[in-house]
Amino acid sequence: MRIAAFSDIHGNKHALDALLADAAARSADQTLCLGDLVGYGAFPNEVIERIRSESIPTVAGNYDDGVGFDRDECGCAYTDPGDIERGDRSLRWTQAAVTPENKAWLRGLPRELRFELAGWRVLCVHGSPRKINEYLYEDRPERSLSHMLEGIEADLLLCGHTHLPYHRRVGDVHVVNSGTAGRPRHGETRVCYALIELGESVRVEFPRVPYDFEAAAAGIEATELPREFAVALRTGRY
Repeated sequence: MRIAAFSDIHGNKHALDALLADAAARSADQTLCLGDLVGYGAFPNEVIERIRSESIPTVAGNYDDGVGFDRDECGCAYTDPGDIERGDRSLRWTQAAVTPENKAWLRGLPRELRFELAGWRVLCVHGSPRKINEYLYEDRPERSLSHMLEGIEADLLLCGHTHLPYHRRVGDVHVVNSGTAGRPRHGETRVCYALIELGESVRVEFPRVPYDFEAAAAGIEATELPREFAVALRTGRY
């Protein structure tokens, strides 16, 4: 069983199209979306509609929640004043751009999904099992992560939110962060997702997929979104 898990598309339809084509070429049996379809990018409706048309199982991300429910903030926990200002502009623009039908669909997304695949119990979340916008970084202390994983009743935890991919085993639980499908922060322009092979063991790789980031950046520049978001796509950093 091969799972293609991705997260944090953030309105980048060009990246999503390239990722899904790559996953299909690699014969993924199951595709899973770990949230944050919208925000920062210029094509939130197109991303939502592609996910919907493909019937891809999807959990809510903090940005999906902020847009779907028209909240005052996106749950991004910014501290820098510039980031706060740009984040607020992004949230307001996205809330205005997303159609009522797509907002209703975002509101209906679950906070978690559970599957049994190839004999493995799989739990999908955006941030962590306890909070939609909790950052589970790879260097989190073992003791803290073990405590959080107690009682989750899963062998494989799939998450996103940090935009940084990793595979880490904590006790009997494999934790896989899929990285980001649409807003790279790992220093390159290619997008990333997790390709997980389930059998007698768990094998994980993180394909890096090239896409037309110039078209995605130009789309941002044609809107009132902050120009820094276009720069981030061209540099792979934000």
